[in-house]
Amino acid sequence: MLKEALIGTLCGAVALTIGILIGHFGIQKNSAPSWVNDVAKDVDEALIKQFLSEVETLQLQENLRELTKVPHMATSPGDEETVKYVLKRWQDPETGLDEAWRQEYKVYLSFPDPKNPNKVTVVHSSDSVLFTVREREVNYTADQNDPQVVQPFAAYSPAGEAKGKLVFANQGKPSDFEHLNKTIDLRGTIAITRYGGEGRGQKAINAAAYGVVGLLVYTDPLDMNDGLMSDINETYPHSWYLPPTGVERGAYSRDFGDLLTPYLAAKEDTYRIPTEDITGIPPIPTQPIGFEDASTLICALAGEPAPKDWQGGFKCVYNLGGPGFKAASPFNDSEVKLDIHNNGAIVNSANVMGVIRGSVEPDRYVIYGNHRDSWVHGAIDPSSGTAVMLEITRVLGRMVKQGKWRPRRSIIFGSWGAEEFGLIGSAEYTEEYFTKLSERTVGYINVDISVFANATLRASAMPSMQSVIFKAAQQVDAPGLASTSVYDNWIRYTNRTSPTHGLIPRLGYLNGAGSDYAAFVHFLGITSIDMSYTYDRSKTNARIYPAYHTAYDTFDYASRFIDPGFVAHQAVGRTAGNILIRLADSLLLPFNCKDYAESLEAYLDTAVTLYQKDLEAKDISMEPLIQAVANFRKAAEQLDKVIQSSDLANETPLKVRKINDQLMLMDRAFLNPLAFPHEYGFRHVIWASSSSGKPTFPGIADAFAQANSSHLDSDWGKVHYHVSVVAQAIEGAADMLNEVI
Repeated sequence: MLKEALIGTLCGAVALTIGILIGHFGIQKNSAPSWVNDVAKDVDEALIKQFLSEVETLQLQENLRELTKVPHMATSPGDEETVKYVLKRWQDPETGLDEAWRQEYKVYLSFPDPKNPNKVTVVHSSDSVLFTVREREVNYTADQNDPQVVQPFAAYSPAGEAKGKLVFANQGKPSDFEHLNKTIDLRGTIAITRYGGEGRGQKAINAAAYGVVGLLVYTDPLDMNDGLMSDINETYPHSWYLPPTGVERGAYSRDFGDLLTPYLAAKEDTYRIPTEDITGIPPIPTQPIGFEDASTLICALAGEPAPKDWQGGFKCVYNLGGPGFKAASPFNDSEVKLDIHNNGAIVNSANVMGVIRGSVEPDRYVIYGNHRDSWVHGAIDPSSGTAVMLEITRVLGRMVKQGKWRPRRSIIFGSWGAEEFGLIGSAEYTEEYFTKLSERTVGYINVDISVFANATLRASAMPSMQSVIFKAAQQVDAPGLASTSVYDNWIRYTNRTSPTHGLIPRLGYLNGAGSDYAAFVHFLGITSIDMSYTYDRSKTNARIYPAYHTAYDTFDYASRFIDPGFVAHQAVGRTAGNILIRLADSLLLPFNCKDYAESLEAYLDTAVTLYQKDLEAKDISMEPLIQAVANFRKAAEQLDKVIQSSDLANETPLKVRKINDQLMLMDRAFLNPLAFPHEYGFRHVIWASSSSGKPTFPGIADAFAQANSSHLDSDWGKVHYHVSVVAQAIEGAADMLNEVI
């Protein structure tokens, strides 16, 4: 009996031990490590709602007030103050980022001589001065009295003296000078042109080709002020319109990035080309002036009346010039003289960089950028964007510091320096980290001018970002409109009918190089967005907000006339931050390649309509291009089916990573470094800038326009070349979306 009891006890103990061991190792075997849950985690909608609730108008207002205390032109003492301010914010122990630092480059900039100001005068044949253009804008507030307010100037205009009879050349386009040259010998003349229609520096290049020796540029009140001109009761400080003496400053250069170190980061010991080898800048003395002085000059011109579409907002007929002035004018027998004393210098310029490190994929970057430098106080351009960026980093930084959140992917913030001189800070950053950014960056968000006005959202992006932009805009309230989202308000102002989605807001494309997205899109092929709030274009002809690049772009101007209450700033911050979180946290990158296919199909339809008949006559087939677009559509739909049929949260992380890499790298397939050999930094064959004005593939459009004009076989060969370039790039992008072989 005892024996049986002992045996029973022993067996029970053994069984219990085995059970414990089985239970222990069974639990160990079936319990996933903590990182498994992190890997499978998707974007947290509750966190996005919390973020939206914490973006505050008062914080945005105070950000802007601080940023606009002093003028902060690139590398000026005021610019250094903003560097320190942004660094202080990003290094704050309670609301800062994981790390923040300044990154220096030595860049070539152009400045006027404060001791020897640029002058524009009307001089009689006896050399007596009959009229002098204002050197500075009229002071309406204390802001314009700041000693750091730089005299209006054309950056990168050469120093020198130019004197000649005046002619009016409209917008300074090649066609404008061609028209003038039919009846006027332009050699030795001074031309006056209005802003718009052509790049600033290109106006001077076009003028010099016809023998013009000096150039004046002004803002016409018809183009900016809806014709209003009086500062007694019509313009600032009474409204948002540009005062008569306001002058738009700007970089008169064609290429982006440091002009002495193309394709190289501008470090201390970097090779630099000789300054005389710089291209794309004015070859003749150039100076911007206010429309008050421009009206005095233009209304005194002799000669035939300018064409109807050249006429502007002055209370006179715009004549072409005799060349020179009317015999009955006070300026009879006189010339216009430019004395320009600009000088170039290699100076230190800083980006301020900050990072929130990713928890799961720290080697995948979402980059958010905005430039910091301005021409004067820069309340709207760029400080409205910097104010928004600092508010986004405050909210997200506090979440990180409190341990409430850490993004899946790393977020890099860039406060770019010297943008106003040609997108320099962002371009140098992409040149220095070309390989790393190309391999690791999933997207770039650019918010330069966050608020042009407070009517509606405006966004331009790669088409694959359309869905995430719309999603974010649907979750943000439109400022001042009860129960209306930013999305619903946007669709009222500008929309299109999509074959797939029906009526949707119109998303623009990132053609050209208007802001810091340029290097990311055109040089690196990174999926990007540029966004802002803007004005109702049905109510004004203003080509941009009227105080743009003038001494009147101040906190007072922004807070009274652009965005009272800072509610549009808040809407942009909420929308941009929502997109940022989704790019950084979504398990699967929120890119829709079928939307990209729709854009390619629209481009193709335009190309076929405009060019196919003529190309067939030259024995150039568009069939490879047609087939490539069809293949892209097929690949996009197939990838979408894979995504929709997969339970990615419960599948191997490698499958998610593979699909994300396909989505991330798809735009890189559109890069061709040889497609535009004469266009610095432009490698993206879909979104490169174009002079044709046609909504289609830029290389084909420009090559066709040239060939159709010259009728040369060699130019038709270039059209064929660009058809091949685009077709093969689209095939490559389609292959990127296909299953890995």
